[in-house]
Amino acid sequence: MILSTRGRYAVMAMVELGAQDSEKPLSLACIAERQEIPLAYLEQILSRLKAGGLVVSVRGPGGGSR
Repeated sequence: MILSTRGRYAVMAMVELGAQDSEKPLSLACIAERQEIPLAYLEQILSRLKAGGLVVSVRGPGGGSR
C-alpha cells in the first residue's frame, strides 16, 4: 500500500499518541521532534484528525493532544 507523505505523517503521529502510557496530553513539539515531522505540517495534520474525532486536543500549559 502506498501512502502519501501526509498520510504517513498522520499514521506516525497516531502511533506516537497511542504509545503513551498515561492520559497526559503529548505536545505537538514533542511528537514533531520524535518523529522528525515539521511542526507546522504536523499542526495541519492534527487539526484534520481532530475534526475527524480521532484526536482530542487540550489547551493551556501542559496541553497537547491525546
